[in-house]
Parts: sequence; structure tokens; C-alpha cells
Amino acid sequence: GGRADAEAVAEQLGIPFSAGDIRQGLEEQVMEPFRQDYLAGRTPLPCARCNPTVKFPALFRRAQAVGAQYVATGHYARTFQEEGGAFGLYRGQEENDQAYMLARLPLEWLPRLLFPLGGLRKTGVRALARQFGLPVAEKPDSMEICFIPDKDYAAWLEQRGTVPPPGNFVDRDGTVLGQHRGIHHYTIGQRRGLNLPAAHRLFVSEIRPEDNSVFLSDGSDLMAEAVWGEDWNPLAPVAPGQAVTVRLRHSKTETPARFCPQGDGSVRLALEAPARAPTPGQLAVCYDGARVLGSVWITGAQRLPSPGA
Repeated sequence: GGRADAEAVAEQLGIPFSAGDIRQGLEEQVMEPFRQDYLAGRTPLPCARCNPTVKFPALFRRAQAVGAQYVATGHYARTFQEEGGAFGLYRGQEENDQAYMLARLPLEWLPRLLFPLGGLRKTGVRALARQFGLPVAEKPDSMEICFIPDKDYAAWLEQRGTVPPPGNFVDRDGTVLGQHRGIHHYTIGQRRGLNLPAAHRLFVSEIRPEDNSVFLSDGSDLMAEAVWGEDWNPLAPVAPGQAVTVRLRHSKTETPARFCPQGDGSVRLALEAPARAPTPGQLAVCYDGARVLGSVWITGAQRLPSPGA
């Protein structure tokens, strides 16, 4: 497992190894909120929640215990000190930008963080690992959630107790199209796994926990012209109306937008080009070029009217 791998690498490099127990924090700050998100019809992003609440606090506690000034992780991201003295978070070289998952970290932590892989690409890192004879050089990338090793999060939710019951698939007119397996099985924009005979392709358009229904459409109503989010985490100064680019999920797609703060930490992102299926529970991360400006948790979207509606 991960611990054995880490221990083997530490031994190979001749550095002291220690492991900490973060189970309680993970349970309270990540796993239970993950469950609550699914029950509320949202699609959670546990890694982005874990970093500021569990992983990095545990690393800082350990640093304090051993008298270390800095904490280093293997994220493909970079920090730079700006001319005014403040630190900024920037994306790494890697096409799969991991600064996205760090966009909830508090600004004041940045001066103590080191990302030694930030200037490298993953292929280069593997080559270095081979060169150093590290036992994990050929270990495949992990894309799964650490506490759900087999990717079957629905089964994991079921093991933890109550899950939403089956209910109706409906269309915009309220016509019942069939039965769904429980709202926790679906996410906005999903097409596969609906198991419905249909004359045309169907997509999940909305999840409504209050009446346990999943709305389906032909997908033409999934494009959004604005996104709403809450709990802005500032990592750089942003002016109202400023042009930014935004990532609405952990992918390479970036959309130009205008940053419109609404007061109380909520933000409206007016998209300059329509974006497909912004999903409540996911993170909207704003950038100025390579610099991360900050992030909000997506709460909703203003959809474009369907063609012909």
C-alpha cells in the first residue's frame, strides 16, 4: 500500500520516515461531508476539501514537532513571492494542473509550502525516480478517492447507512420516464448508466433531493452562461468585474469569465463562453494566466435557454 511505498522510498533516499494517524479528521472533515453532499444532490470533491482541513494541517503539526520550517508535497503546482512580498500560488508545468486541488488553502500558508515537482512534467519525474532507483518509479497513477479504493462510492455510501431511495426520472414537463436507483448514483451532465430506453440520448439535467427526482433532457439545456459560488477563498487580489479564466471541474477546460463578487463571500462568474454542466459541490477556480486568484464552491448555474424552447 501507500505507507509501505513511502517507507521504501524514504529508506532508499536515507531520510527519516514517520506516519501519522489522520483517521478522525478525515472522517469528520471529509468523509461525512462527502456523504452529506451526495444526500443533498451535490457532487463532492473530497481532495479539495481534505487539503486545507486534514492533510496540510497534519503536515504542519508534524513540521512543528520536528522543528521544520517548510512542508513539501508532490503536487504539480508552484509558489512564488510577488514583488510586494506576498506569495502566490501558480499552476505547475504538468498539463493536469494540481493547483486546482490546492485552491482552498489559506493564503497565509503559502510562504511555508514547497512544491519541488512544480517545474517538472510527470514523465520527467518518473525518469528521475528510475535514475534514483526508487521502488515506485513505475507505479501507475491513482485517480481514485483514497477512502473508496474500488471507485464504487455508491456501495461505500450504502455501507455507511441510509441512502436516498429509488425515485422517478422525469422530463421538464414532469412526465415520468422511468425509475432511478437513488439520487446519489447521478451527477449533472451524466449520460451513461441511466438504463432507460429512449428515442434519443438523455442526460441528467437536474437533481432535486426535496422530491427525490432526477430530471433528464436531451442535453441542450446543460450549457450555462453564469455560475454561482459561495465561500470565496482569496489567494490574490481580484477587482470586481475583472477578466479571469475559470476551471469548473478538475479538467483541462478553462473558460474566460468576469468575476462579480456578491458580498458575503458569494461570487457570480459571468462566463464569456458557455460552459457545459457546472455542478453544485464542485470547485470553481479562477486564474489570471498561471496564477491562482482563488476559488468558490459551486452552488448553481444560470443555464442558457434550450434551442427551440
